[in-house]
Amino acid sequence: MATKLAILDDYQRVALDMADWSSLPGDIEITVFGDNLADLDAVAQRLQPFEIIAAMRERTPFPRALFKKLPNLKLLVTSGMRNGAFDMAAAAEHGVTVCGTGGVSAATEEMIWALIQAVVRQLPQQDRATRAGRWQTSVGWNLAGRTLGLVGLGQLGGRTAEIANFFNMRVIAWSENLTAERARDCGAELVSKEALFRQADVVSIHLILSKRTRGLIGADDLARMKPEAYFVNTSRGPIVDEAALVDVLRRGGIGGAALDVYDQEPLPGDHPFLRLENTIISPHMAYVTEENLIKFHRETVEDIAGWLNGSPVRVLE
Repeated sequence: MATKLAILDDYQRVALDMADWSSLPGDIEITVFGDNLADLDAVAQRLQPFEIIAAMRERTPFPRALFKKLPNLKLLVTSGMRNGAFDMAAAAEHGVTVCGTGGVSAATEEMIWALIQAVVRQLPQQDRATRAGRWQTSVGWNLAGRTLGLVGLGQLGGRTAEIANFFNMRVIAWSENLTAERARDCGAELVSKEALFRQADVVSIHLILSKRTRGLIGADDLARMKPEAYFVNTSRGPIVDEAALVDVLRRGGIGGAALDVYDQEPLPGDHPFLRLENTIISPHMAYVTEENLIKFHRETVEDIAGWLNGSPVRVLE
């Protein structure tokens, strides 16, 4: 009998082209799903037959309640070496091996700067205006001489600081455990959270979503921002109080926001972000590049082959 493998949330329908799935040992029956189901019961019904599931990042969460409904599941692979939407304790209790993959960090680094430059130059708005016959309807910013505030200065935050220095920006940074030494090493200045939001011309979020960081950026923080400042988030939506962000954007309390991540993904069709003119919104695509997807899928194949051969690799705990 064939081993059933599900590939989830392949929005672009490219997964089968990104790796040699035929190299997997044994008789493997692969089913690719290009849509996303939000209802847990619907997800459980769809995935009940599968022994192996390959998930793309956090597009489909795997809470404890879902593991309970998937008695056939034996191997769960995520792209990346962590997944905040997986209940790892529940996976272990249900005898499910969880494996991860590497990734290409340049994908997100480059997207951060695409969004920063797009928002300070108002490129989408100018695109729409030009197509409508209106020429040069706003004035953008130089990055040189402006202040970039980084909430989080890990690998991505540090690299973002290095690039900001190349643009001759002043870089300030804050996180709960950030040291002045680490900030200096990245070409940044350690400041308080309050000072960061007051002083920055652009605030960019670079934190991992956890119990500690969920809702970390609230209405008080956003209220401290300059009325012309911009807010950028490529990390995770729930780090920010989304209702507070919608409110400050509606009121024109800040210049605008460039967002790649949201509380609910895909973004609902009636979401206020879709109607706010001072937002740039992209569909959680910072990591979605050809190079990154190739690495994700090829290493997913390696993970599955290792497990099938009795020697799992890149096991997450």
